[in-house]
Amino acid sequence: MGTTPSRLEQRARELTPREIVKELDKYIIGQQNAKKSVAIALRNRWRRLQVPAGLREEIMPNNIIMIGPTGVGKTEIARRLAKLSDAPFIKVEASKFTEVGYVGRDVESIIRDLTEYAVNMVKGERRAEVNDKAKELSEDRLLDILIPPSRKRHVGSATEELANSEGDEYNATRQKLRQKLRDGKLEDKVIELDVPATDTPLMQVIGPMNLEDMGVNLQEMFGGLMPKKMKKRKVTVSEARLILANEEAKKLIDQDAAIKEALHRVENSGIVFLDEIDKIAGAKSTVGPDVSREGVQRDLLPIVEGSNVMTKYGMVRTDHILFIASGAFHISKPSDLIPELQGRFPIRVELSSLTEQDFVKILTMPQNALIKQYAALIETDGIQVQFRQDGIEEIARIASEVNENVENIGARRLHTIMTSLLDDILFDAPEEVKQDIVVVDRELVKTKLAGIAKNKDLSHYIL
Repeated sequence: MGTTPSRLEQRARELTPREIVKELDKYIIGQQNAKKSVAIALRNRWRRLQVPAGLREEIMPNNIIMIGPTGVGKTEIARRLAKLSDAPFIKVEASKFTEVGYVGRDVESIIRDLTEYAVNMVKGERRAEVNDKAKELSEDRLLDILIPPSRKRHVGSATEELANSEGDEYNATRQKLRQKLRDGKLEDKVIELDVPATDTPLMQVIGPMNLEDMGVNLQEMFGGLMPKKMKKRKVTVSEARLILANEEAKKLIDQDAAIKEALHRVENSGIVFLDEIDKIAGAKSTVGPDVSREGVQRDLLPIVEGSNVMTKYGMVRTDHILFIASGAFHISKPSDLIPELQGRFPIRVELSSLTEQDFVKILTMPQNALIKQYAALIETDGIQVQFRQDGIEEIARIASEVNENVENIGARRLHTIMTSLLDDILFDAPEEVKQDIVVVDRELVKTKLAGIAKNKDLSHYIL
């Protein structure tokens, strides 16, 4: 599909595996093996598209399974990877699906959701391209509502002169009004606007399959058979501008071309992140919700190895979609998955548990570091929070200690510790906090948290 490189392919060309890892390093500490594997997988998407057409179809993606405890960066790696590549990306939890025949979501809905996301992504990009033109057209339509065009007369020369005079006056008034619109002087003026009525009731199918799972929208199916109902609404000029700009943008965008591009992206660059895949692994069970675990694996198999899935935008081939699975595998192990599914995830990466030194880096180095987030939040109340190095080290030490003694939840432990540490400031600001600068050092951290960390019963409930 399509020989010209898409925006996605152009973006991928800029990113070598080393550059991808460098970008991931800005947000994720450690886990170099996992970063290296996903960087190669992403670069291989672009490489495949450069291969001659005959061989291109034969090159399958090397799906990845990431194994490691919770909170070490598995989900964050996949999310940042998708943002880097502008690829259609969806994160789903494997435990949310049931095999065909059971009430619940079937695995094909993953591809339908991914396609919906891609269509919205492409339409958003196309909308940005025509945004200026849509604004101009919406401005003209607003002027037509505010000052309707004058009727032309064509009877005799005298009336023609009068019509010309009226036309000049109308154009002058229109230009004055246009300037007022652009200066924002009419934003609160209320006008009457015709908008499509959206009161058509949705039909529902009773049974294990619903309309969403079938990828069917009855309103779209039958919308063309009957004229659109319009209703009058009183809106401000600022609201009308948005409504009219959206309408004009829809007219300017080639919807079919956008859908075609979206399907191309899904099939060639789509990424599905299957979280908690360990929850559908393990020994067979005949009671409870685990009854269909192996069935979900068998339903996943054709999608991962390549099949056709019907969506409301058309057929989608899953042969070249990249699947990244992850799981803690505390109770089960990857070999508990059915052999066929194991074979479809040839690359296995183990993510290591986070150390005290890793916690110090997580708190300080990433662009979205936790202490930067809390400092920015509290600064909105006019209070500066300064984290000293010894305070950061103490936070990291307590986080590591609690993870060892209570439950290892990785970097998520830092969130609970930071909340407990700063809860007084977060609650008392701005009225009760008198100082403009709050210094978080080792003594403050010990005073607030040492007692809780030592008491295992309290740690269970508070940290």
